[in-house]
Amino acid sequence: MKINIHRIPPEGLSLKEEISPVELQLNTDTIEFIGMVAVNADLFKVTNLVSARVSLSGLMRMRCSRCLNTFDVELKKNLELNYPVNKLDLEIDLEPDIREEIILDYPIKPLCHMDCKGLCPKCGINLNEGVCNCGTA
Repeated sequence: MKINIHRIPPEGLSLKEEISPVELQLNTDTIEFIGMVAVNADLFKVTNLVSARVSLSGLMRMRCSRCLNTFDVELKKNLELNYPVNKLDLEIDLEPDIREEIILDYPIKPLCHMDCKGLCPKCGINLNEGVCNCGTA
């Protein structure tokens, strides 16, 4: 999401865009975006700085690290980003910072719910859905 800084008027610039999670390289083994990432940005130019207020939204599908079931999580995030600029700078690119902020919010071990019982290590039954009869759980 590259923005020509000379296109930002004194009153600011509002942008709405949808970015592909593939383009942002957001999908992992346990987290996959469903659809696009919606980006709303308000940009303001101040002397040697471009300030951006960014709102992100989207839907992520995660795989529980205990029971391996998938579950959906809504992404809603607000960012305040600042870009120092000089007279030679022509544009700023919001995408690297957007990507970084989203990835920093990824859970290390996604859980479908806090008290997920996981899988029986012997028979593999999902202990959230039933009781195993193998005697190990």
